[in-house]
Amino acid sequence: MQAIRFHQHGGPEVLRYEPAPDPVPGVGEILLRVRACALNHLDLFVRDGIPGVPIPLPHIGGCDIAGQVVALGPGAELGEPGEAGRTGPDVGDAVILSPGIGCGHCPACDACRENECPRYTVLGYGADGGYAELVKAPAENALPLPAGLDFAAAAAVPLVFLTAWHMLRTRAGLQPGQQVLVWSASSGVGSAAVQIAKWMHCRVIATAGSERKMALAKRLGADEVLDHYRDPIAQRVKALTGGGVDVVFEHVGQATWEQSVRALANGGTLVTCGATTGPRATIDLRHLFARQLRLVGSYMGPRSELRELLPFIANGDLRPVVDRTFPLAETAAAQRYLQAREQFGKVVVTLD
Repeated sequence: MQAIRFHQHGGPEVLRYEPAPDPVPGVGEILLRVRACALNHLDLFVRDGIPGVPIPLPHIGGCDIAGQVVALGPGAELGEPGEAGRTGPDVGDAVILSPGIGCGHCPACDACRENECPRYTVLGYGADGGYAELVKAPAENALPLPAGLDFAAAAAVPLVFLTAWHMLRTRAGLQPGQQVLVWSASSGVGSAAVQIAKWMHCRVIATAGSERKMALAKRLGADEVLDHYRDPIAQRVKALTGGGVDVVFEHVGQATWEQSVRALANGGTLVTCGATTGPRATIDLRHLFARQLRLVGSYMGPRSELRELLPFIANGDLRPVVDRTFPLAETAAAQRYLQAREQFGKVVVTLD
């Protein structure tokens, strides 16, 4: 097969479009012909190298994958092909892959909370991913392609919608009628969060970094959109809400942390899943306890929650936002485009 691999860490220039061995599905795994793979900032971090995290080289990145099943490994059949009682994926099925992989036998995995597994990893991070013509994955991670979506749009769903769903509904406990601040609505996870919060009948204040992106955030459903490069965000949020928001959706990290804490109402919750601008953050503990704030971490989500949200993708209540597509051979250009932060929504590489 052809794949995008890197043999050493570095910038986009280390990515090579080259032949690679076809993956062989093991016990309980499927082999997927990749039709589209969406980009995430995680791909950039893995390519650059993450201190203290060994990545076997050469490596194939890409964790948001849509395609068609071409083979089943031993134990993945769950019945003969075409059998009425079959519950697993079959050869020829169009599917998306839930990106997270647990060990399968720890208490967290047994409780269907595999994102809390001590050995949890993500396709394209701890295992080869979707920047290739073929990828193998656990059969249980394959979910039917949502009706009405092409492969590029479907690939824009898994990681960001699962992450935003888990952050808002599960970790932050968002309730209808609450007020939410969503940083960087132009990002994949930000565009998903705006939609989920509006779908839950909340008031959404979003941020974006240009007039074009602010207008697009409005079209997604944001009630108010602020310029995070020019506006004093916490001050504006408190003025708009009369005291602060109930939930801050934080995924930017160091550059926005202080404003995020200040934008909370008393008793509010800051939920965070990332540190794109850096991992260091400080907080005045007096504000934390006196204002009774909650700081909540969130990491991906279990595939059961991805299965739960997919019907709302299929019926159009929630929709993936694809900014631009690139052919697989131009993955380096796609990563440069993502790194420049020009996109609104997801950047996708396709293998039509």
